[in-house]
Amino acid sequence: MIPPAFDYVRPGSVEEAVRVLAGAGEDAKVLAGGQSLLPLLRLRLAFPDLVVDVGRLPGLRGVREEGGFLVVGALTTHHDVVHDPLVRRHAGLLAAATAKVADPAVRHRGTLGGSLAHADPAGDLPAVLLALDGELVAQGPRGRRTVPAREFFTDYLETALTPDELLIEVRVPKSEGWGFHYEKFQRAAQSWAVVGVAALVRRGNGAIAEARIGLVNMGATPLRATAAEEALSGAGDVRAVARAAESAAIGTVPAQDVSASPEYRAHLARVLTRRAVLAAAGMG
Repeated sequence: MIPPAFDYVRPGSVEEAVRVLAGAGEDAKVLAGGQSLLPLLRLRLAFPDLVVDVGRLPGLRGVREEGGFLVVGALTTHHDVVHDPLVRRHAGLLAAATAKVADPAVRHRGTLGGSLAHADPAGDLPAVLLALDGELVAQGPRGRRTVPAREFFTDYLETALTPDELLIEVRVPKSEGWGFHYEKFQRAAQSWAVVGVAALVRRGNGAIAEARIGLVNMGATPLRATAAEEALSGAGDVRAVARAAESAAIGTVPAQDVSASPEYRAHLARVLTRRAVLAAAGMG
């Protein structure tokens, strides 16, 4: 399909991009890798008056260490996240989940920041960032601000970003000593997850000392399975993990659509949580 007509601008700096966004108000959309926005335009599900192309802005790509954090530029592609040695060493869950995003063509064009700013609850990476207790850094006319991932995703396809702000980097705490696994169920290899589970597990004294679980496509936003996280504390064997995983869907509001019923999604959340936690804990 042919997108609706819109004006187009390619700013040369973050500061210029912010000025353009501030002048356009809510009538502008930001274009990074294009793997989220372009399908919406072609299907006429988005009608911006202005598209602001930030895909070539300098300084927003790459990964660096900053104390106990990895800092990933918002324009870093999925491919580069997957293969970055710092991400593999210090944030293995992010690398593992990103490797399952769509297909190689999308991973070479799509960006971490674009995926998070799009905030699709069926996307792989928002729930991963929740499980990692990550942070997102935005720049606007009043300067920079840091938003915890748990406060960033506010509703379906909506975030805490204001219309005049640009996501510029993602901060992920280093997670050495944690086991990790990303598990998802999808109808086809390149399709969105029907349900996904991102699991981080820290063991101590032969049992699970702490678990973090991010849920994909179990509500209007990515979610943490807090009831299951609490139930997993002290779980020392496969049966205990299975019992704890039964609470994975508590507090969720999964959607009814052509892919699954809410009941089936709740079932998947329980099954995938058990699988993901056992793999992350080295029990399965």
